[in-house]
Amino acid sequence: GIYNIPATVDLTAGVNQITVTWGLNQSLENTDTSSYNTVKVKLCYHPESQKDRPWRKTEDHLNRDKTCQHAITSKPYSSSNNSITYTVLRDVPTADYFIRAYVDDATETAVAYGQSIGDTCSITAITGRHVSLDIASAVFSAFSLVSL
Repeated sequence: GIYNIPATVDLTAGVNQITVTWGLNQSLENTDTSSYNTVKVKLCYHPESQKDRPWRKTEDHLNRDKTCQHAITSKPYSSSNNSITYTVLRDVPTADYFIRAYVDDATETAVAYGQSIGDTCSITAITGRHVSLDIASAVFSAFSLVSL
């Protein structure tokens, strides 16, 4: 399961952080975890943020599912609880999200998952230009002029 997420969190992309903690559901006795290899934690579009947006649509077949497009982390599986403090990336669009952890086997096939049910992160994208972007743009413009 996913733990340590308040009911609703308001975050700004590129600015705020969230701590995500996950671990094996202890209520499932005798779970065979021998094939568990990697845990991938992702931001997933909440159903409200999928309406009228087919590029975010949930599909039952994982290869076609577009719900979880934003990676938080990928780590080797551990049976103990794990945690990461994640800074929301600047390119994450404004939307409501939940968090899902996929467990893959050695062939990178999903064999288990858990998610933050009922808990959402409301993320606001950064708009406008930034000084660092302007500087990078100027440097690359100068580089292209010199290389001609």
